[in-house]
Amino acid sequence: MAFTTDTRKRLVTAALVAPAAIWLFVFLVLPFMAIVVFSVGERAPEGGYQTAFTFAQFANLGSRAAAFRNTMLIAPLGAFLCLIVAYPVAYYLAIKASPRYRLLLVSLVVVPFWTSLLVRTYAWMYILGSRGIPNLLSMIGIEDVRLLNTPGAVLLGIVYGYLPLMIMPIYVSLEKLDRRLLEASADLGARPVSTFFGVTLPLSLPGVMTGVALVTILLLGEYLIPQLLGGGKVFFIGNALVDLFLQSRNWPFGSAIAVTLVAVVVIVLSVAMRIAFKISGSRQVDLV
Repeated sequence: MAFTTDTRKRLVTAALVAPAAIWLFVFLVLPFMAIVVFSVGERAPEGGYQTAFTFAQFANLGSRAAAFRNTMLIAPLGAFLCLIVAYPVAYYLAIKASPRYRLLLVSLVVVPFWTSLLVRTYAWMYILGSRGIPNLLSMIGIEDVRLLNTPGAVLLGIVYGYLPLMIMPIYVSLEKLDRRLLEASADLGARPVSTFFGVTLPLSLPGVMTGVALVTILLLGEYLIPQLLGGGKVFFIGNALVDLFLQSRNWPFGSAIAVTLVAVVVIVLSVAMRIAFKISGSRQVDLV
């Protein structure tokens, strides 16, 4: 049986896409479907899941309002602080750094990923703890300074842990920037600041939105940093899920929170894509 050229192309495409599609369906779609089923069930007397059909779990989301509030406030703020720190670094790497050392500098950005986030967060626990910075401050007469177990400590850990994920999309966007546009702007008499806000920043917005969306989405499910640097006083949705699934064993309520979190992520991603598309005009914007 002979196949046309178009048919062969479709078969090849299907063969290439099939492994990834099957993987996503088995390990992403099916587990999420199970979570959705759990979310409309009830907690069994001994804990876990009991078959039912009720939306009472969603009606009870208000009992975890603190976790939602902390997550919705600190996660976007952490992403914004990452952006403030990351953009100058990415700009230097892509525009100002010598090509001879650029690869080395970019490698240094990703070096922290070679070490477990758990180890790096424990290091910050020591730095911010009583034997770290507060101890040094007490030596110069500044007493009773508490840095650990505060929202500030959580934000610091977020910026440190997620900074490379913000730098790299912005760097890629700036690295692709046509240098002739910058030269043309200078030749037309524009000052460096005007060139930055009129040319560089608008053209790098796809990378900026990619980094902001990526970091924000990951932060919405963050567990480790609030647990260690927040000391249980800065409670995220991820901490609530661990408590409900592993300690309280209230799987339906935990599933309802998880479904709500996924809905929030979808909304955040959709809004980010819409904003990026409007700002960037007809330029292609890839956030995932």
